[in-house]
Amino acid sequence: MTRIAVIGGGRIGEALIAGLLEAGRAVRDLVVVETHADRAELLAGRFGVRVADAVADAAVGADLLVVAVKPIDVDAVLTELGKADLGGERDQILVSLAAGVPTLRLENKLPAGFPVVRVMPNTPMLVGEGMSVLAAGRYAKPEQLELVTELLSTVGQVCVVPESQMDAVTAVSGSGPAYFFLVVEAMVEAGVGLGLTRDIATQLVTQTMLGSAAMLAESGQTAVDLRAAVTSPAGTTAAALRELERSGLRSAFLEALHAAKRRSSEQGGSAE
Repeated sequence: MTRIAVIGGGRIGEALIAGLLEAGRAVRDLVVVETHADRAELLAGRFGVRVADAVADAAVGADLLVVAVKPIDVDAVLTELGKADLGGERDQILVSLAAGVPTLRLENKLPAGFPVVRVMPNTPMLVGEGMSVLAAGRYAKPEQLELVTELLSTVGQVCVVPESQMDAVTAVSGSGPAYFFLVVEAMVEAGVGLGLTRDIATQLVTQTMLGSAAMLAESGQTAVDLRAAVTSPAGTTAAALRELERSGLRSAFLEALHAAKRRSSEQGGSAE
């Protein structure tokens, strides 16, 4: 069975561990690197996995090295990995979940020819509904990409894109949950302003969003089709949509996603 070292026991690392265990991966095949004692104790108690505080030790014998730390901490992890005996006869893969960090930057600090797969996850993987987008580095083989796809499918959906699109992916799905939560927050506040209690407004908005997403995923129709179906001529929905358009909703999202894409590029030092 695949042996996996998850470097970083934060929320994303924890979500991946939970998904792998739920999918039937043996506990003995998982080790998580977490330097904060309280967090390490929590992970060990919650999942029964081995917890290490040294990156190099956890990397020895692991088939997959999953880097689940913040972008600012990636170089420190790579430095620690440099102390380990990587590669050799074992067909190891480095899987990076760090936003904005290009595969070339990772490959340059690893042994020559070391395979790297870059992943842009998002936080709904915490509830098994994540969107993970993969881009293969120069040395990653198709079967290695397939293995990473299989693993990440335990916490949601997976797709593969060229790495040149990863900054755009970060802007759309990586940061996307925050846009969604902001819209929910705004609708709840508006509902309270209309006289609803906060609890009722939250329930109405949450279920409406959940049901609408399910319709979009399962109906086979586009968002344009579904919006048209619920919008009666001169009705309440048409009146509300007219105000949203007049307030510049589309242009606001366009500018927001461009800003996120630019920031992703700046963080990783990519060419765009």
